[in-house]
Amino acid sequence: MQPRLNRSALLLTLALQGCSLAPGYKTPDLKLPEHYREQTSDGPWHSAQPADQLSPQWWRVYQDERLNSLQQQLLKANPDLAAALAHFDAAQAYASQLHAGLFPQITASGQPLRQRQSDNRPLRGSTQPSVYNSNTAGFALNFDLDLWGKIRNQVAAGDAQAQASADDLAVARLSLQRQLASLYVQLDGLDAQQQILTRSLDDYAQALQLTRSRYQGQIASELDLTRAQSQLAEAEAQLDDVRAQRNLTEHAIGELVGEPASNFQLVANSQTLNLPDQPRTLPSTLLQRRADIAAAERRVFAANAGIGVAKAAWYPDFSLTGLLGGQTQGSGNLLSAGNRFWALGPLVNLPIFDGGRLDGQERQARAEFAEASAHYRSQVLHAVREVEDNLAQLRDLQQESLDEQAAANAAEHTRAIATHSYEAGAVSYLDVVTAQTAALQAQRQVQALHTRQLQASVGLLTALGGGWQG
Repeated sequence: MQPRLNRSALLLTLALQGCSLAPGYKTPDLKLPEHYREQTSDGPWHSAQPADQLSPQWWRVYQDERLNSLQQQLLKANPDLAAALAHFDAAQAYASQLHAGLFPQITASGQPLRQRQSDNRPLRGSTQPSVYNSNTAGFALNFDLDLWGKIRNQVAAGDAQAQASADDLAVARLSLQRQLASLYVQLDGLDAQQQILTRSLDDYAQALQLTRSRYQGQIASELDLTRAQSQLAEAEAQLDDVRAQRNLTEHAIGELVGEPASNFQLVANSQTLNLPDQPRTLPSTLLQRRADIAAAERRVFAANAGIGVAKAAWYPDFSLTGLLGGQTQGSGNLLSAGNRFWALGPLVNLPIFDGGRLDGQERQARAEFAEASAHYRSQVLHAVREVEDNLAQLRDLQQESLDEQAAANAAEHTRAIATHSYEAGAVSYLDVVTAQTAALQAQRQVQALHTRQLQASVGLLTALGGGWQG
């Protein structure tokens, strides 16, 4: 009968080893559309999957080698990214610490002592020496049986937090890449603005020379001359402003790629970036690839495991302890039979009264789960809005760009007519100034819209987690 009872106890212990008091995990439910309003979709919405990632070099759709080189330099030298990587390494190390709780803990100790005992020590024998040696060496073992899944849930929560930290690293990397791409697009637009203003300055300088000649020949008035001078000076001021903006943008790019602003310089780009073609349809499942959503989902899982840890604290904690070693009074073999000591047995720890501490811990764990779930839903809704915003921007800016280009063509035609008419003496120079100013503004507005389109495309690529291919 005794062996059968022993086997039954062993089976019961093994069964309890698989017990977990954490609630069954389920990703928070979300009522989301199956497609984006701005585009049709070819698939329904699904919850975030942390393992689903996109190709990291999403910026290559712009086909610019200098941008690619800057992005590679950012990955190597950006200090904020290095800090995020160190934080991820720390999270991984903490998770490995939690894993150690699943295994027996064995320690070794040694203690050679020379000591004196009090003459008035209770129960001291008359033959005991006052000063003596005490040499002790041994091993200690402790193993938590984890019958209620407390340690296993701590490990699961630690692993989930480490996965969330990996996603946080991806979020930091993508955010810095987006900043760099947006700044590079802005720099490209400023270079194009400089080219437009430089061409206009040449035209205005020629117009001023013509007006000065006509003034000297008493064909044009001094008013025409001052208008031409004012127009040229205003265009030069606009060019100075663009150069100032370019300097600030260049400094910001240098900081992102880990270069001091004093040493960093990018030559002006003679060709503007092309707007990449986007797919005709974008499935909502692309949002599964966003690292911030994946991180939020992993934190919901970790908070759910935390409930299991808090609930397990209500139950008795069973552990197995053991000691093995030897002790002498300064001489002799520590491992001889007479000097050895050992102990082996279970330890049970059961909470009786804690003043509400355990109840507070469980309520805290449930509140943290509710907080993590709400944050996950908020993150997904924010992600959907970001995609919709950039899709709408690209659509609206495309039509606005077409309209503005038509206005720029008309303004250029008006400028040419006004210039020829002035040379023929049919109109005043005010008509030329008005036409030239309108043409310049229209050209700059066309270029500004192109830059905004490029920035919206960067926003869409990053809102989808880093592109639409993978």
